[in-house]
Amino acid sequence: MTADDTHSRPHRPMLAIGLRLIAVICLSVMFVGGRIAANHGVNIVETVFYRQLIAMPVVFVAVLLTSGASSLRPHRIGVHASRMMAGVIGMGLNFLSYILLPPAEAAAIGFTMPIFGTILSALVLREATGIHRWSAVLLGFAGVVVMIRPDAGHFPMHGVLVAIAAAILTAITSLILRELGRTNPPGVTVFWFTVLSMGPLGIIMPFFAQSHDGFTWGLLVLIGTIGGLAQLCMTAALRFGPVATVLPMDYSAIIWTTLLGAAIGEGWPMATTWIGAVLIIASGLYIAWREHVRAIPPIVSPAIPPPD
Repeated sequence: MTADDTHSRPHRPMLAIGLRLIAVICLSVMFVGGRIAANHGVNIVETVFYRQLIAMPVVFVAVLLTSGASSLRPHRIGVHASRMMAGVIGMGLNFLSYILLPPAEAAAIGFTMPIFGTILSALVLREATGIHRWSAVLLGFAGVVVMIRPDAGHFPMHGVLVAIAAAILTAITSLILRELGRTNPPGVTVFWFTVLSMGPLGIIMPFFAQSHDGFTWGLLVLIGTIGGLAQLCMTAALRFGPVATVLPMDYSAIIWTTLLGAAIGEGWPMATTWIGAVLIIASGLYIAWREHVRAIPPIVSPAIPPPD
């Protein structure tokens, strides 16, 4: 993307914020839907497979209407494949975290993604990371400790570890997306992520496929459709506003997952969950602000897996 491309984009911040908010709500519904599907006997492989399969035509049509068919010619297919592997595993872990933990707690731990992105940027990309961002990292980890209260046994520790692993994989995916974003439009990257994932998922799917009732199939269709819609809204949001404008909307996921969790009988989060979430959110926003000040491409989508 050139500087001219950036300047030619329409700047409509309220539209960008609205689209990002719709995306966050959709993804919250998608992950809670995955929890409900699991209660109806759907395994993780099925959930991820149908999520990708059903979203594929949605993404394909969107690319045709925006970038055009000619843009689908793959560039740097090896990097796309790496992004696909990290993205599929991360998606599966995110779905699993919502199964093992209450929705609000799973969402809050997912907010640690920019924290792990900062650590990986320093260790792998050798980006200069000063006292400000390291302090934010420590604040975020303090929020996790406050929220899960490991001495109290409120949540299964294996669920917490799955949620943390999902955040790490999402951070790795974001670093790969930084590289892909230099040469690929976002919609094209989404398309190849979806298409390439059908290979490994299609190979293992026969070992996990099951029959389901009509309600469960409808739920899987909803998960795939609303996931594809979320990708499109997130991509469109960044066409009308910068990351710094839309990023705070990601943290509203704690509200939507709390409401959805209550609606399906999960109850309300404890006070420590809210306190820990505030610390983690403050950490993520400060990291994003410091990256903006230092003109580093930010680690996007702290609340949820990156769309591209």
